[in-house]
Parts: sequence; C-alpha cells; structure tokens
Amino acid sequence: MANRYQLVATPNRLELQDSLDPKVGAVYVDFVEGKARHRLLFGGGKGQDLAKAIGLHKLKTPQVLDATAGLGREAFVLASLGCQVTLLERSPIVHALLADGLQRAAATHEAQLTSIISRMHLQHDDALSWLASPNFTPDVVYLDPMFPERQKSALVQKDMRFLQELVGDDPDAGELLDLARRVAKHRVTVKRPRLAPELADLKPAFVISGKAVRYDVYLPYHF
Repeated sequence: MANRYQLVATPNRLELQDSLDPKVGAVYVDFVEGKARHRLLFGGGKGQDLAKAIGLHKLKTPQVLDATAGLGREAFVLASLGCQVTLLERSPIVHALLADGLQRAAATHEAQLTSIISRMHLQHDDALSWLASPNFTPDVVYLDPMFPERQKSALVQKDMRFLQELVGDDPDAGELLDLARRVAKHRVTVKRPRLAPELADLKPAFVISGKAVRYDVYLPYHF
C-alpha cells in the first residue's frame, strides 16, 4: 500500500499522490488558503468546540502537545488562538507534508500567518517514545487517533482515506492516552467520531459533542 501513495514535489508544493488512481487528486498541507484560511476567518474563535475542549476559557496561552499531528489542522487552529503547539508525527511521509506546509506558510511573510506558524513546532517523533521521556510538561495533550474506516467509504474524506491506507489505525492509542494522563498538567483531550466508543473504554471527565465529532476530556492522574 505504501508503494501506491507517492510523495511528489510539484513546482508549488509537496503532494501525496495515488499512483493507481491519479484522477482522485493529491493530498497536501496548505495553511495559506482553502479550509485552513476559511476556518481561521470563520471558525468561531475561542467559542468553537475544539477551543472549549482544550480549555482556552481557563488557560490563556497553554502549551499543547498534539501527539497525533496528522495534517496539522487542529494544531493550526490552536496556534491561531494563541497556543504554543508541539506537533508530533511519526510517519516520515506525513511529517514531510507538514514540514512543507509550514515552510510555504512562513514564506508568505504575511504577518498574521507567520505569527501563527511561529507557534507551531514540528517534530518527527513517536508519541509513545516522547511521552515516556518528555522534553517538557505540556499543559494539554491532544489526541486524534486514527480509527477504523467507516463501511461507506464515500463518506470518508480523501485525505483521511489516504492516511488511513498509508499509515493505518493506531492500535496503541489506549497506551497513548494512559501516558498522556501521566504527563499533562491540566487535561488530555481526545477527538472521536460522535458515535464512536470511548478510547480504551475509559469514561472521560466530560464531553463536548458536535454534529460529527466529539471531544472526550480526561483529567491527568495527578490532578
């Protein structure tokens, strides 16, 4: 499956392309335009569910560890709201896409955008290893583990399908949650599909639920 998806450096950006079905289009990271720009302008600021789940009503400028960075969308939103965000990504391919997206955003020299990007700190690292020997103690650990693909594949976004097939599920997500609760100062926030079971069957302290996704919030063990 890894051979099916190839990193391709186009004149404009680094892309992940499907060699068996090129017409489906490419996956890439773009913090300058598209969904990232729209969410920056119209996402709802600190009133959106993600901000509430991270605790921005209590923590003004928290240090957030995004332990499963993926394409960096939530990290970008959190950085736009003033958080210092460390992004961990263990897949070398996804890490390369993220690094390219951050570099292109910084190269715009647009004041607001470069300020946001300056608060995003990307590391190519496995979250389990990092949390076992943390470099610092984050205020919040954010987890968005891969979950099994829904039966109706048409409902799954192209980029998520690419990553699902390339990277696979996160069978160690339960262990990740346990380690995160040992490290975080204030909370661990887990993003889940709205109707999905709780991660590792562990009941959260509270839940913030939207139409499609919900955020399960866990307190650290030392709270």
